[in-house]
Amino acid sequence: MKKIRVLLADDTPLALNNFQCLMSDVSDIEFLACACDSAQALELIARHEPDVLCADYLLASRDGQGLLRKIMLRHPLPILVARSSAQLDGEQMRALLAAGALDCVGKPQWQFTDEQQHAKQEFISKIRIIAGVHVFRKSPRSIAAAPAALPVSSGLAYRLLVIGASTGGPEALAAVLKQLPADFPLPIVCVQHISDGFLHSFMVWLSEKSGFRCSAAQDGARPTNKQVYFPQEKRQLEFDAAGRFLIGSGHARDGHCPSVSSSMQSAAERYGASVIAVLLTGMGNDGAAGMLAVRQAGGMTIAQDAASSVVFGMPAQAIELGAAKMILPLRDIAAQLISLCRSPVHDLT
Repeated sequence: MKKIRVLLADDTPLALNNFQCLMSDVSDIEFLACACDSAQALELIARHEPDVLCADYLLASRDGQGLLRKIMLRHPLPILVARSSAQLDGEQMRALLAAGALDCVGKPQWQFTDEQQHAKQEFISKIRIIAGVHVFRKSPRSIAAAPAALPVSSGLAYRLLVIGASTGGPEALAAVLKQLPADFPLPIVCVQHISDGFLHSFMVWLSEKSGFRCSAAQDGARPTNKQVYFPQEKRQLEFDAAGRFLIGSGHARDGHCPSVSSSMQSAAERYGASVIAVLLTGMGNDGAAGMLAVRQAGGMTIAQDAASSVVFGMPAQAIELGAAKMILPLRDIAAQLISLCRSPVHDLT
């Protein structure tokens, strides 16, 4: 079995010791070296060509994300940012993800507690997942501005839009939402895989980027248009028989809580053919089963294409399952959503 070759970028001796101890009994991960600063990180990446870079949160953010941008320009590779619980700066974390980091994970300590064992397993799992991600530079594309108004029929065929995303999702969500008009007629529910503690700052950032009011859904509230709703942290977001929000259990589905599939499947059960489901960039298979439920209920389903996805995982799984009716580049998704809302008649051809 080919081992996953990992380079560590961290300027604290304790972190190096912890990392070596954590990896001592992991047979499929090989520790290459540790870089203490940005210059050494670039040098060691060029020398060793690692499969994954695990970078300390503070080291990666200290130079305004310059290190990550240089890496993605010179030697693109999957980057995992590790941070302690005291380093929860949502704005900096979003900037690191935009600069090239694929994911963020808590930094486990070498302690024999249940909590630390869970943190260790999550850390190792993240390394294994992102090691298989194909990373490349993308040229920035201009995104059309949102139309000033959307002429729609009063008898809308669709009543709810559900969007799911994971790795690369924040920027993709912002790109789609800011192309939608302020009077977009459907309530929008977004399920974005995000680290614990970042939801509030993420919603603030997305509100500023998109112009839509973003908030966590409240139990028993009825979804309304001109708003973007997110599940509460560590809770599934579903719908009751009347179509109102139902804050579900904290049990994971497809390894996630909240889960894209959980929200999409519940929407299909309650709203039937009047749901539009969209799957954006992300790793794993969350959302594929939920999107299939929407399509089987007669709703419209759209998956982001491979070329415009940071990670073509979740959309690919939906396509393979036959859940996606349409496959579109990111830049065309908003225009398609607007088009769907211009007519009260379903096009099911």
